[in-house]
Amino acid sequence: MDEQRRTLLAAGAAAGLVFTPQAPAQAIKVRASEHWTTKQADGEQVRLFMWRKRSLNAPKGVIVFVHGSSVSSTPVFDLQIKGRPEASTMDWFARLGYDTWCFDCEGYGRSDKSRPVNADVSCGADDLAAVSQYVMKVTGGQKLLLYGASSGALRAGLFAQRHPERVRRLVLDAFVWTGEGSPTLAERRKRLPQYLASNRRPIDRAMIESIFTRDHPGTSDQTIVGAFADAVLKLDDSVPTGTYIDMSKNLPVVDPEKLAVPTLILRGQWDGIASFEDLQSFFAKLPNPDKQFIVMPGIAHTSTRSKNWRLVYHLLDGYFSQPAPVYTG
Repeated sequence: MDEQRRTLLAAGAAAGLVFTPQAPAQAIKVRASEHWTTKQADGEQVRLFMWRKRSLNAPKGVIVFVHGSSVSSTPVFDLQIKGRPEASTMDWFARLGYDTWCFDCEGYGRSDKSRPVNADVSCGADDLAAVSQYVMKVTGGQKLLLYGASSGALRAGLFAQRHPERVRRLVLDAFVWTGEGSPTLAERRKRLPQYLASNRRPIDRAMIESIFTRDHPGTSDQTIVGAFADAVLKLDDSVPTGTYIDMSKNLPVVDPEKLAVPTLILRGQWDGIASFEDLQSFFAKLPNPDKQFIVMPGIAHTSTRSKNWRLVYHLLDGYFSQPAPVYTG
């Protein structure tokens, strides 16, 4: 190997920007750090847990990942399984050259659970407002790349609607707008009185595993699902009811006409949370021409935990690293 090629490979591996036989993904070191911030809510200081992972260099930008209704953040975005580097979405994107963050919404994981609230979508958007302020301060003020899944997409969408000046690009995965035509929400509405009666609902292994099988069994690797359930249950045995209530009776919570940032909508082929027509109508109303709507084949509700995870990662990296248009008219 000539000296120039050796130098380029070494530099790329050190920066965490290339996957090559000489620098496999696992060989690129990822640093982790724990962070905390607070939000002011009803005169109280609510502590929020954040988790950061990055390699030596992050030229592609800062990603904040937003979790959904039934799980905290690190099992979703930083699942650690020996020999399965793709299990940690944060590690994967850190090695691609992103500065990656996730956080636990109020009522989940390591964040405060003391207030008597059901932590609805608006509450989660407030959490993201506090987290984004902290992250932008730490990372030099650059606008954020946001990814939210399921009710995490609702939280991220509502936050972006309120704070477009903080958002560079937004990805809404497993999103729902009005809920019309959703078989998942039709079943959930049957249990609405139960959710309204309490601020929290219990979760167990069967419930967590059902997330991966309720729409179309076979889309996810069950060895990943088992490890995922273990990680979730180490942190929580119950979660707030607020997002379930919002999705059962308060939709829509995001107004597409007020969502001005560049937006990618991802829908799994068999996702039962929203009909294709519901998302198509939402997409048509988005005012920013820098927008995409992609249907992901062979995927149900949980895309990053699916057998087709590689497709999902490709779509996210492609949209997040897409160059800004030179001419906009």
